[in-house]
Amino acid sequence: MAIVTFNPATGRRLRSYREHTSGQLNQAAQRAHRASLAWRGKTLVHRVRLLRSLARELRREQPELAALATMEMGKPIIQALAEVEKCALGCDYYSAHGPGFLADERPTDAPAHRYVTYQPYGAILAVMPWNFPFWQIYRVVAPALLAGNTVLLKHAASVTGCALAIEQTFLRAGFPKGVFQTVVTGSEGVAQLIADSRVAAVTFTGSTATGKKIAAMAGAAMKKGVFELGGSDPYVILADADLALAAEVCAAARLYNAGQSCVAGKRFIVVDKVRAKFEKLFAERLAARRVGDPRVSATEVGPLARADLREKLHAQVEKSVLLGARVLLGGRLPAGPGFYYPTTLLTGVRPGMPAYHEELFGPVAAVISAKDEADAIRIANGSPYGLGAAVFTKNKKRGERIAREQLDSGCAFVNEFVRSHPALPFGGTKQSGYGRELGVWGLREFVYAKTISVS
Repeated sequence: MAIVTFNPATGRRLRSYREHTSGQLNQAAQRAHRASLAWRGKTLVHRVRLLRSLARELRREQPELAALATMEMGKPIIQALAEVEKCALGCDYYSAHGPGFLADERPTDAPAHRYVTYQPYGAILAVMPWNFPFWQIYRVVAPALLAGNTVLLKHAASVTGCALAIEQTFLRAGFPKGVFQTVVTGSEGVAQLIADSRVAAVTFTGSTATGKKIAAMAGAAMKKGVFELGGSDPYVILADADLALAAEVCAAARLYNAGQSCVAGKRFIVVDKVRAKFEKLFAERLAARRVGDPRVSATEVGPLARADLREKLHAQVEKSVLLGARVLLGGRLPAGPGFYYPTTLLTGVRPGMPAYHEELFGPVAAVISAKDEADAIRIANGSPYGLGAAVFTKNKKRGERIAREQLDSGCAFVNEFVRSHPALPFGGTKQSGYGRELGVWGLREFVYAKTISVS
């Protein structure tokens, strides 16, 4: 069976790839397992050296890799270049701090002859999405490999070129064959690999619906899993917020990567007292963003990654409008080639509308009215998702209290938009998944704590 990729900016076909057969997947699992036995025996110094080499190789290949991401999923070239650099920074971070995270520990009050060591699981299957075709992989793979695991990458079909390029980057950086492999397969291949006894654990980033299916398979096979799933992040704008700042930050949060991010701001919950003024400023900032050819450095918003994604997003907008939402900006499918969607602002969004309940994966912002702070927090938490959240207020202590104690999410920011950092844990609550990526937390997801006693 063939996988075909398309250029989102033009709609034209790029390349065709043949899926790996069941036999080839079996061979890949065997290579990953055998490689893990040798790889875990390498010293941390050796693995750190290769991770540093990987960071150098990423920076050397940065222009070509960024251009590939732009071509395959429509990411504006400036954002694609930044994504590749962030991958290199992630490698730098784990090279510097990973050995300390993996050091043996003797807990307080433990017997003097006992301690805890951290050991790798083995071969890990990583099922990854298309929206950040490099960063999604490196933020998982860098700590997993440093800890002594090997990785099988099943990437999204639409970025198969990126997936194969990642494997070549690892090989050019000096990693042994089998330590990192890309497999070109669909859902049946994923099921085969999860069931394979040589695959020890699973990590998945993507939709909640698909995540539930993969989690069920991993659970049936009694395998460790980390799941970073969908989000409908609330951004709460209180009456005392700096509205100009809030409008600018919210526009950036909604439109980065053309709004195709699980952790993008999606629901903008504004107290009634300042809603009209915020909407005016917000519409101006959204309209000011430059939409166009993602290869052009001035472009801030590119096309959506696939035609079906644009169709779904537009259907959500149309249904919301049919149910009473008002369009303040955009909302109409543009003519011409490619999978572009205009920056869109909906207001009057209420329960029962797709824009209120569902994840909008594209450059569409939904403004929801709240009576006061308590009502805004109630609305923010009244979602099955819990990935990220933000609150805007001039009173930083008030904002910190709300972010820390009242917003149900894996991360909550005050007066800025949510984004990941290599040193800090990233992941969600509720239907946004479980487990954590990044920092010491992400590294320790794929090692097990082992008690040693020597007497």
